[in-house]
Amino acid sequence: MNPVIFQFGPFALHWYGVFIVGGAVIAAWVSSRYAAKAGENPDHIWNLLAWSLIVGIIGARLYHVFSSPADGLGWAYYREHPLDIINFWNGGFRGLGIYGGLAGGTLAVAVYCWYHKLNPLRWLDFIAPNVLLAQAIGRMGNFVNQELYGPPTNVPWAFHINPKYPCQLPPNLPPDVQFCGAPDLTQRTLEWYASNGFHPTFFYEAGWNLLMFGVLTFIIRRYGHRLRTGDGLLLYLIAYPLGRFWVEMFRPDAWVIGNLATAQWIAIASVLGSAFILYLRHRNWSWQEHPEESLAAMSAAGQVATSSS
Repeated sequence: MNPVIFQFGPFALHWYGVFIVGGAVIAAWVSSRYAAKAGENPDHIWNLLAWSLIVGIIGARLYHVFSSPADGLGWAYYREHPLDIINFWNGGFRGLGIYGGLAGGTLAVAVYCWYHKLNPLRWLDFIAPNVLLAQAIGRMGNFVNQELYGPPTNVPWAFHINPKYPCQLPPNLPPDVQFCGAPDLTQRTLEWYASNGFHPTFFYEAGWNLLMFGVLTFIIRRYGHRLRTGDGLLLYLIAYPLGRFWVEMFRPDAWVIGNLATAQWIAIASVLGSAFILYLRHRNWSWQEHPEESLAAMSAAGQVATSSS
């Protein structure tokens, strides 16, 4: 499908941006329901959505700009073309790093909560598990942009590039095959793209995120009375990086440090650090002895605690 929905003069509305913003809005709606059921003002979620999107996109862009991916579209490129750092009108939201976006969004939540005298961990509990849903929807933007796919494969679910629209440069493109998006595509070009498939890593990550969204939702609804404020965030910081570590194995264009992709190093640190913090928080803590703390932030957690006591 065409990555551009419509274009009016220099302005173009891209599907990628719609998927990112749309996913964030849906996740915010679910989070606002959690907040309302926990007795909080859900309007804070919608205020946080605006700030988190703005600061999150800035963080995601900076992560991409200062990265060093294999395709060279990182700091090596942007230091020579600084205007392209803010060239959002050419390519929409392309060139974003999820970990930078998470850092920016978390910072926005922390500052907002500090200003309004709210507990940031409580509000991150409302939001964090639902970010998985937003990420799953956002990955569909990579599908439309025909980017961030994996190495060549002949599995039945392989992703095949539509050469009529721009895409990420395929690896080992034969010299007699045109680059996707070129005018007047030759028959040889059409045949090559039709016969060469790639691992759909965006679908892999989207599927993992949807699975983890379901798992965390179940855990929170079923065992929310045993969770402490902040556990929802920690569970997210374990669930998402586990999948990201696996998906990065299929990313030939990844930014690499040593023998692993940078995203894999971040995933290892996040999973181990969050699991250790989760252990420390529950080592000498009992939800039966501290019911005021166990009325966590999620959905019907308070109702579950009340009915279980």
